[in-house]
Amino acid sequence: MAAPHHTDAAAARGARERRPGRLRRGERMVVMAHRLMATPHRLISLATFADLLGAAKSTISEDLAFLRGVLERFGLGRVETVAGAAGGVRYSPHRTPQQIRALVEDLCARLREPGRTLPGGFLITTDLISAPALAAEIGEVFATVFEDARPDVVLTMEVKGIPLALMTARAFNVPLVTIRRGGRVTEGPSVTVNYVSGSSRMVQSMTLPLRAVPEGARVLFIDDFLRGGGTARGVYDLMRECRAEVAGIGVLVETEQPADKMVDRYVALLTYAGVGADGSALVHPSRWILSMMDAGTGPEAGTRRP
Repeated sequence: MAAPHHTDAAAARGARERRPGRLRRGERMVVMAHRLMATPHRLISLATFADLLGAAKSTISEDLAFLRGVLERFGLGRVETVAGAAGGVRYSPHRTPQQIRALVEDLCARLREPGRTLPGGFLITTDLISAPALAAEIGEVFATVFEDARPDVVLTMEVKGIPLALMTARAFNVPLVTIRRGGRVTEGPSVTVNYVSGSSRMVQSMTLPLRAVPEGARVLFIDDFLRGGGTARGVYDLMRECRAEVAGIGVLVETEQPADKMVDRYVALLTYAGVGADGSALVHPSRWILSMMDAGTGPEAGTRRP
């Protein structure tokens, strides 16, 4: 969530005191790019940059226009200027359809490596999604897909979904909230719902502290794997108890079977179709990804594969 503007002002004063004289454009752009990319989706006033860098607002505006062009040219994200007295500039991580396709195909290739399959139809993905750089890329893909959803909170289920959800929350600059399978006394009053697992058809429970998700919040649920959709269905019920809205569901891998999931509106990046004759995993870009590429446009968040 956005910090008070006086925090930016204090940081600017401290940096100004250490600034070694007049800065060239390249130096100013490095500082602005670092500040914007470190706090995505946070509005920073031009006055803050002008004070920080010792330059006129008109100069800062020219620098930002140049920076915007460079970022877009190299697919490094977007810089948006908001007009008005309360306006400013903000950065949003944004992946192009070509970048998303390339990442998905790289993930497919890695998951087809020998030894990736487990009995019961599961894939070993922990080493991939726990690698910070790769998890950050996936998080930025989800941030691109669900950009229009503008979530207030990113939600996940313990344990394996946490790295991806954390990086998605980082890309949105919003809090991460983790659902537990059992409550803890140290977290205070909690709400618990029971749900039917889409894969095992067993009744399970999920618990969340009452104060974790504010009433009326827009929630984005991120997970690593979706088979029958029981967990995602339970998230809808849990958020109803919290009086919050599920703005979207994103998963790294969905299984091809069962075809009928317990939720319809979600985005999967990969589809797992089982094990091939050579023992390797049958993993390919989801039909949703392929549809996005065929259309030649950016993704429409929240829609299931066609």
